[in-house]
Amino acid sequence: MRIRLAALVVAALVGLGGCKPHGAVRAPCPAGERCLEIGNVTEPVSLDPPKTSGVWEDRILGDMFMGLTQNGPDGLPRPGMAQSWDVTPDGLVWTFHLRPAVWSDGVPVTAGDFVFSLRRLMDPKTASQYGYLLYFIRNAEAVNAGRAPLSALGVEAVDARTLRVTLTHPVPYLPQVTMHQTFYPQPEHVVRKWGDAWSDPAHFVSNGAFVLKRWAFGDRVTVVKNPRYYDAGKVCIDQIDYYATGDAIAAERRVRRGELDINDDIQSNRVAFLRRPDQIPAYVHTHPYLGVEYLAFNTHDVPAFKDRRVRVALSMAIDRAFITGKLLRSGQVPAYGFAPPYTADYTPPPPPVWAAWPIERRQAAARALLAQAGYGPGHALRIELKHRDPPDSALMAPAIQADWKSVGVQTDLVQEDSQIAYQDFRLRDFQVADGSWIADFNDAMSFLGLQQSQTGAQNYGDYANPVYDALLAKADLEPDARARAAYLARAEQIMIADAPVAPIYFYVTKDLVNPRVTGWVDNAVDLHRSRYLCVKGAAGSAR
Repeated sequence: MRIRLAALVVAALVGLGGCKPHGAVRAPCPAGERCLEIGNVTEPVSLDPPKTSGVWEDRILGDMFMGLTQNGPDGLPRPGMAQSWDVTPDGLVWTFHLRPAVWSDGVPVTAGDFVFSLRRLMDPKTASQYGYLLYFIRNAEAVNAGRAPLSALGVEAVDARTLRVTLTHPVPYLPQVTMHQTFYPQPEHVVRKWGDAWSDPAHFVSNGAFVLKRWAFGDRVTVVKNPRYYDAGKVCIDQIDYYATGDAIAAERRVRRGELDINDDIQSNRVAFLRRPDQIPAYVHTHPYLGVEYLAFNTHDVPAFKDRRVRVALSMAIDRAFITGKLLRSGQVPAYGFAPPYTADYTPPPPPVWAAWPIERRQAAARALLAQAGYGPGHALRIELKHRDPPDSALMAPAIQADWKSVGVQTDLVQEDSQIAYQDFRLRDFQVADGSWIADFNDAMSFLGLQQSQTGAQNYGDYANPVYDALLAKADLEPDARARAAYLARAEQIMIADAPVAPIYFYVTKDLVNPRVTGWVDNAVDLHRSRYLCVKGAAGSAR
């Protein structure tokens, strides 16, 4: 765990302006090749797709694997391993026709590999956090719960290059899900030989544009161009190094020096500064992002949070406008709902009535609610807010602590490395969790499904409301897009009124990209697969 106190952050900011430039120290790039150095927030937990859940892991995995569909430069789905697909009129049976392709070891990629991978994802022994995402596949929930055999899962290899997927209800956004990491195939012949060790560099096999070369924990993950990738002739980059860059200020220095070509985060309160003409304005990229920052209340283990009045009071008391407009200052929007307003084919419900009140009125109302729940000057509520260590979280947490102090709540802050924090959230080792959610696909269900009672580990607060669940189930069965959106909006309204979470703000992407990198397209999912990128300049320098 790495703790950064506010004074140290200030010192780092001051120091940055006075540091003398240093020469770039880049990882070796083989002669005649083009290399990319990418800052990637934190260390991956695994490079075995069903055992991952982080965006930082998918940035690496998405360069090495390709699902049935793939992200285009604009982030939108396009054909991947599937060249085309057919859907029955009722929307329940999808047949994917695979392109001829081979794994990086030369063995053909088959429909059987996809069947094997999806069964492995849903196998309760794998304990994938993302099993719930595919519960729309026939029998998936029963298989994931161990109530049905793996063979009951609604996926079938019709032949070597034809995959049939049978659903429990129509999923119009399926081409978006099939480019998600849950649909990355794994090589059955390798996994059966090596078991979980198959993802070690010595055994690793992939079907995408790059293949794993080494993983030096605490240093970098290195991938190299896969010459057997079906579209290898269009891939410009030969080698990529991904570095854990949890310290955004240090990463910024490395980008300035030319040690990193890309860093996938910027400390929010430095965006305007970096856009100044005398800084690095051409490097700064921001864009509306399908993501939400929120707090989750542990309703399972914390008695105070079983009372809705307490949860609503704590949410009301947070000055979101101050956090976004004064602290972060890079375009984030205060959030009073969970799904961003620019989510495809969706109109969010109206915000709670108190969202329009001045903060003073909101905090007075919060004190009254807390008093009704039995908390006040003679019986103060004391809670712990566990937050991650990225700079934005470190800036936000003390502001929330101050807001809650103003309504008589004592808050202890505990900062942890992001990986450790998320592990604690999944294990329910928290009282209030500082979480974030980035859409797995551009649909409101990607956000609202997180709070379904059957979601499991990633429903951190264990929210369970049968009315909410029933509305999401109705939305699943509704073929009319407008009616479906109405069910989803009603569900969101109920969930926000129950306040198992306190949304704080909607994200913007914040990337530093050296102008020598070409092919970069800002997009709402902030996915920029390296197969679309190149670098200006001579091969061997990547600069």
